Amino acid sequence: MQRLHEQYGDAVRIGPSEVSFNSLSALRSIYGAGTVFQRDTGFYRMFDVYGRRVMFSFGGGREHRDRKKLLNHAYSKTSILSPRNATMIEEKARKFLTLVESEALDGNLEIFAALHYFSLDTITAFLYGKSKSKSSSSGATSALDSPSSSQHRHLLDDILHPARRTLSWFTIHLPSLTSWLYAQSGLIESLLSSLHLLPMNKPSTYSSIRAHALLAVEHLLHINNKSESEPLDPSASIAARLFSKLEAAQMDHLDVAGECADHLLAGIDTTSDTLMWAIFALSQPENRIFQEKLRAEILALELDNSSDHTITNQGIIRAAAAEKLPYLDAVIKETLRLFAPLPGTEPRVAENDEVVDGFRIPGGTVVTMSPYTLHRNGRVFRDVGRFNPDRWLAEEEEEKEQVAEMKRWFWAFSSGGRMCIGMHLAMAEMTTLLASVYRTYKTEIRPGFEGVSPGVTARYEVFYDDRFSRVKEHVCWVKFVNALPVSS
Repeated sequence: MQRLHEQYGDAVRIGPSEVSFNSLSALRSIYGAGTVFQRDTGFYRMFDVYGRRVMFSFGGGREHRDRKKLLNHAYSKTSILSPRNATMIEEKARKFLTLVESEALDGNLEIFAALHYFSLDTITAFLYGKSKSKSSSSGATSALDSPSSSQHRHLLDDILHPARRTLSWFTIHLPSLTSWLYAQSGLIESLLSSLHLLPMNKPSTYSSIRAHALLAVEHLLHINNKSESEPLDPSASIAARLFSKLEAAQMDHLDVAGECADHLLAGIDTTSDTLMWAIFALSQPENRIFQEKLRAEILALELDNSSDHTITNQGIIRAAAAEKLPYLDAVIKETLRLFAPLPGTEPRVAENDEVVDGFRIPGGTVVTMSPYTLHRNGRVFRDVGRFNPDRWLAEEEEEKEQVAEMKRWFWAFSSGGRMCIGMHLAMAEMTTLLASVYRTYKTEIRPGFEGVSPGVTARYEVFYDDRFSRVKEHVCWVKFVNALPVSS
């Protein structure tokens, strides 16, 4: 896609009825406020859960707005940085550092898995609240406490199974055939499996996540229905908030479970992959200067007279302090520019003929844009392939204009009414963890992993740093070197 835009310009017909754009004017037309372009249901219906629409899969704007209204406050920046949520995120960051200390052999740790444990524990706590029992049905996981346990593996395997890429392709491009294949049972099902004709063997992708969500919500429903129990606190979790709106929103417990399953899916590898890319990039020898600048900014908090309010007793940078660090923000922006967690296209469609960038787009034509191509526009981003957080910080007037232009092209969280609702949660997780890690450690690429890029799933293919010829899927080895000042 990137090469096609470089060769043919900002509007490229990539299929019989699909056009890819790469301009700010098209971005406003297709994804901006008041747009007539809606989500292509042929694509987004694969995110339905239990046959129910969820906020992410609603095609029309009205249904999406109605569901989003139920959740907007819970995902707002004010709510994410509230004592309840901030303390939860800080506690997960503390447990991650404990994991580094206990599991890293000679300082070496495979961070792809470790960061998935962090994001899994954080999103399940946010969705289901703090567990009041040891029952796994409560929904909140504890992967950071027991990384060798298999209890959480079934959830992560849903996301990490390589056959998911094949199934995604079949689901989108051959939906009727895919539905037929997975509807078969008995002798035909056995025959299909033995001949390896299924894109992904049963149980297919996301089955464990959806089973987990249903069990957790039924557990909460049982608690809520007990006469001697207090009603669920709507501010305690996403599930509790949705339960409080069942009648008004005309939902039932399957709608709640479906919404939670979708948020769980969206909240695991997006955050963990970005954290991995940030640490991977900062650990490269040529990027040591950026890591030093970041550590200097973080360590300056130690000199702040109000450090009691910025650093916990366990040495974790508080979420409210971490999100205000400008160089850390630049590091995350640069990571998201090069390694957007969802680098592929976001398909939209309009019922009637429309004009985009001077081209008449017939009704029913799919139009798309992607962070990958937007973030690699050489006219906007100088030295486009280089990891350089400094590009986001400006002092001179000319530099400020350049930064403002880059921010207009920055699309890691999408835009308009359908932009990522979990943006503030993701940013709080990333800033808190990275600030706390680099307060305590310096990081390097583990000896033997030099010249290798980790690989992650991106819809149909493996996404990796294309500057490297060697790729290890779902693997990233980093060496943590304790560099905490003696005075601490």
